[in-house]
Amino acid sequence: MKDLGFDNNLVFVRAGKGDKDRSTLMAESVKPMLRGHLERIRALYDQDRASKVAGVMLPDALGRKYPSAGTDWGWFWVFPSRQLSNDPRANVVRRHHAVDGSIQRAVKEAVRKAGLHKPASVHTLSHSFATHLLLNGVDIRQIQQYLGHANVETTMIYTHVVKEFRNPARSPLDVMREQGAGGQ
Repeated sequence: MKDLGFDNNLVFVRAGKGDKDRSTLMAESVKPMLRGHLERIRALYDQDRASKVAGVMLPDALGRKYPSAGTDWGWFWVFPSRQLSNDPRANVVRRHHAVDGSIQRAVKEAVRKAGLHKPASVHTLSHSFATHLLLNGVDIRQIQQYLGHANVETTMIYTHVVKEFRNPARSPLDVMREQGAGGQ
């Protein structure tokens, strides 16, 4: 929860691609839905606390430094697993985050419901995000940071897609006909 920056429209991604931390954009339009989701998740969190379920496994030495922090709301998962499971590292039962496969299945179901006939996946969202940022004139270095790319060359891949969308070439015949029709 602590990684959601509602005030500054940022989402902090911890241990993302390449095990690196970064921030990315939170859309203003998703805030009401996300707040509703968090209210439902808060009920699950409260249920776990009442049942004395072990808290979130904290990264690195934080668990030793702050032994009870894993039970704080700020550390709870934004997308928790529905099921409890045994954590073999600590040999305790706890709730983990939703597994990647469940997110991928949700995206595939959304694609099906939307009636899209092109292949799409979670990674497609990243491509679309980068492409639309470029189309809106966002600096390539900023997009690089949002995507967590180590090298700007990786981000530059999206520029060839944008060229196809910007000012598409028109047949000179069409342009002449429009100019001729407007001048008569």
